[in-house]
Amino acid sequence: MNTTLALTDVDNLRTKLQGSVIVPGEAQYDAARKAWNLAVDQHPALIVTPHSALDVVEAVRFAHMAGLGIAVQATGHGVSRPADGAMLIITAGMTQVRIDAASETAWVGAGSKWGPVLEKAQAVGLAPLLGSSPDVGVVGYTLGGGMGWLARQYGMSLDSVRFFEVVTADGQLIRASETENADLFWGLRGGGGALGVITGVEIQLYPVTMVYGGTLIYPIELAEAVFKRFRDWVQVVPDEFTSAVTLMNFPPLPQVPEFLRGKSAVMVRGCFCGPVEQGEALIKEWWLDWNPPVMNMFHPMPFSEVATISNDPEDPMPSMSTNVWMRELSDEAIDILLKHGISYNGSSPIIFSEIRHAGGAIARVSRDSNALGSRDASLLLQMVGIIPTAEAAQYLEQTTRQVKRELQPYLTGAVYMNFLEGEEKWQRTKDAYSPETYRRLQAIKATYDPENVFRFSFNISPVKA
Repeated sequence: MNTTLALTDVDNLRTKLQGSVIVPGEAQYDAARKAWNLAVDQHPALIVTPHSALDVVEAVRFAHMAGLGIAVQATGHGVSRPADGAMLIITAGMTQVRIDAASETAWVGAGSKWGPVLEKAQAVGLAPLLGSSPDVGVVGYTLGGGMGWLARQYGMSLDSVRFFEVVTADGQLIRASETENADLFWGLRGGGGALGVITGVEIQLYPVTMVYGGTLIYPIELAEAVFKRFRDWVQVVPDEFTSAVTLMNFPPLPQVPEFLRGKSAVMVRGCFCGPVEQGEALIKEWWLDWNPPVMNMFHPMPFSEVATISNDPEDPMPSMSTNVWMRELSDEAIDILLKHGISYNGSSPIIFSEIRHAGGAIARVSRDSNALGSRDASLLLQMVGIIPTAEAAQYLEQTTRQVKRELQPYLTGAVYMNFLEGEEKWQRTKDAYSPETYRRLQAIKATYDPENVFRFSFNISPVKA
């Protein structure tokens, strides 16, 4: 950005906003440019923290005038590319949440996390389709898919969007729904933040108040047997049960229970949103009919406590996540996962390797309804590690690449965008979609963002149909 332009026009932008404008050298800059994922080190040309949709309009128009690319984040959990030299719009101050109990919907501001939506919805007997952590932003999670603990019964979060309020690359505030700007609405649901700046979204809520959820923890010596049983068990569980099997290498930290501290374990996690007694019967098949776990944490719980199933960390940390859709969980695939996923005295940099069971309502939605891919795949492998140093990041990347190479015969070749980060998210965007869907996204991009202003999200280049 031209220095003269910055000095003369940034102050003018400030006068037009309720929110703030922060430039390099100011006291708030270093704190403001940080993402939740501390592995992201970005240096935007300026940072805008809007308070309203009109603030976003003014910011986007300024970026257009200044020739700046635009990156958007609420929490910074799933950053694709650092916002170097760009305008970074941080929507974290736009946190309005309104619940309409009669229509079973919620209006959610661009910066809201799932926690307030969950709390307000549960107060009137309803539930949103959040993920494993209420600390994640609603909009970013939803734009990329949104596979939570109700997914097999009610689908992905993006399937429950009623409409978006969005600012386009030319600074126009519009609505995108099935009847208004329907092409954009189709693309936003699965196309990430590559098509515009979402300022708010209306979502469908569901009548879920009590669930049967939790975790079974088994000793690592039973990992192979647990994975095989899980593989068979998910073939017959009803759609009300969304579950996962996880290899976990617990860090030696005080907040970890002493009997798990610094050790590895295998876990079965899940949430049943039907009658509690039916969920309990399905879990009894594990601990009563098969093998008692070290700990059984399954119990009836209000859905407001759903975060206790995964207990995801809330404090910012430097991390990396990668994933692949699996075609099958064969005996050989299990052997590969155990070989690389279990840490013996620090032998593996992977904190957890988790296979989520999809299918159900996810697969019942038409492939043409929105841009989300891989609806017919039922097993999603995610691997996560902590990367406090460049060396740790390199080691983790090498390990996860090796796992994926060895698993190749059992993979679909596709990825799920919400569980990718950094350069891999950028490089593998195309692998998240069918060729037809990706071409359609490129055509929508050419209509709404022909200059690729929103180039810091998913890698969707504008190409006219």
